[in-house]
Amino acid sequence: MNLKQLGILIVAVIVIGAGAFALHKRQQSSWSGGDADAGKKLLGNFPFNDVAHISIRHGTNELNLVKKDDLWRVRERGDYPANFSQISEFLLKARDLKIVQTEDIGPSQLARMQLAPGQGSNSAVVVDFEGQADKPIRTLLLGKKHMKKPSAPSQDEGDEGFADGRYVQAGTNSSEVALISDPLDNIDTNPDEWLNKDFLHVEKPKSIEVDSPVATNSWKLTRETETGDWKLANAKAGEELDSSKTSGVTSPFSSASFNDVRPGAHLDESGTNKPTVIKIGTFDNFDYTINIGAKTNDDYLVTMSVTAQLPKERVAGKDEKPADKTRLDKEFKDSQQKLEDKLKQEQGYEQWTYLVPSWTIDPLLKPRGELLEEKKPETKATAGKSEKDTSTNEVPASPTAKN
Repeated sequence: MNLKQLGILIVAVIVIGAGAFALHKRQQSSWSGGDADAGKKLLGNFPFNDVAHISIRHGTNELNLVKKDDLWRVRERGDYPANFSQISEFLLKARDLKIVQTEDIGPSQLARMQLAPGQGSNSAVVVDFEGQADKPIRTLLLGKKHMKKPSAPSQDEGDEGFADGRYVQAGTNSSEVALISDPLDNIDTNPDEWLNKDFLHVEKPKSIEVDSPVATNSWKLTRETETGDWKLANAKAGEELDSSKTSGVTSPFSSASFNDVRPGAHLDESGTNKPTVIKIGTFDNFDYTINIGAKTNDDYLVTMSVTAQLPKERVAGKDEKPADKTRLDKEFKDSQQKLEDKLKQEQGYEQWTYLVPSWTIDPLLKPRGELLEEKKPETKATAGKSEKDTSTNEVPASPTAKN
């Protein structure tokens, strides 16, 4: 390559680079104030600690998260307790949202960004943050998600990549659309997505009784100690409990959850819709009564109640030393306080009807016969051998006796 050719090549590279730079600048120029606003907080000085009501609206759907008696609740579910961690995370995220770019657009362009009011699928998700007495604090409009293209070509023609941001507006009167680097995927109007899904935690079961509408399907298991073997109560002649079949029923509601709730603790008990009643007693003196109603899709309708007979004082051991008594009294008091707190929390669940997944309930609905050892059928050969063994007790003569 001679000097002339090298010079032409250098000039071509400079021209191409300058053209690319100019194109990039023109693209950036469509974002008015992009450089100036980048990095600024979207909601400014957002007083997130003052928020006592979050309203989320999309079209005709609305969700209200309301703080009552220092506890967040879901209004659309009869003020059922909300997931505090989820709400706290959202408020902190809203406080820290930063602008990546901004663009001034007219009303006719809002639908393109899915920020148009009342435009169905093109309408914004409107989030109102309010304080006490519903005093307005901030309004955030969530629009179209920003998609990042796959780094490598995809065989799926419809692969648009993944969401890495979202177009938003801060305030309903703003003509400025901002891009943020968080798609806020979990912000929607589905009440069940905001519920506190903590539920019953039955610990140290002592007895499990299932009262089925079909009497022959009812059964009861008991054990004497926390590590003892389970036994079938009121076992009939020939009935033996099969321990391999009870593994799914001997820890009922130990870590239960639910998918949704309905206000009020009511089950349809008319006609043949009699509930199955499950009664569980524990070594901590808790007594649970759980009513299993009709099955809806993959969930059962469930109501519950709980009581407990908690001792007020500890019975001191024989020859107990004063130093040991002080320590043991404190341990007993701390333990009883935890049980009292647990009782109060679980009694708070009695006001609603729960949709509990079938995998939690189905094992407890096993008919009595499915918990028993299967009897092996007696074969003819075995029966014949038994008759032969019992027909005579004579001892055969020795062959040498004839000699």
